Amino acid sequence: MIELTEVKKIYNQGKENEVAAVRGVSLIIEADKVTVLKGPSGSGKTTLLTLIGCLARPTSGRVRLRGEMISSLPEKFLTELRRKTFGFIFQQHNLIRGLSALENVMLPGYPLGIPRARLAATALDLLAQLGLEHRAGLTAEHLSGGEAQRVAIARALVNGPEVVIADEPTANLDTVLTQQFLEIAARLKSEGKTMLMTSHDPRIWQAPLVDRVITLADGKEATA
Repeated sequence: MIELTEVKKIYNQGKENEVAAVRGVSLIIEADKVTVLKGPSGSGKTTLLTLIGCLARPTSGRVRLRGEMISSLPEKFLTELRRKTFGFIFQQHNLIRGLSALENVMLPGYPLGIPRARLAATALDLLAQLGLEHRAGLTAEHLSGGEAQRVAIARALVNGPEVVIADEPTANLDTVLTQQFLEIAARLKSEGKTMLMTSHDPRIWQAPLVDRVITLADGKEATA
């Protein structure tokens, strides 16, 4: 379970261009469930993901994981927590050009000291589960949009994370690929993964697998 208490994130604090991206959000993200954050651009969705996933620190407020406060941990502990607890699927995939699909999937495992042969086997198995074993040797720039997204999903799962965080995962996908993503998400849920997504896409937040939809507006949870 992830708990946020009065979390705020202010950029350029005290300056003329100060921006309050998140304004006092208190939420509980339940374990083993699929939660979707929706709202217009600028509502704070992506910033909230970065705070939950320990990619950024809140300006104020607290973030707890399984009851332990993580928002004030030293950076070295946050780095370890990110590697072992969270898997990230970014909107733009963030695959590294020049590296093969297999090598891109393996990257998050290297800092954990996993033997290369075992890591490669895990990565190849994930690609196979996503129907991409035949593309494992293809470099990132030669993958289609749907293939790149599935590689990004495999990369997010290679360390066996408890929580999968996806930022606008279907923003660049057509109807067929969106359905494929939903099928993958349903399988992850059945395996006990906690999933947290942002989306403008009603195909996502209206999907049967979604347990909760949280609407944000102006950096805070919208009221009905």
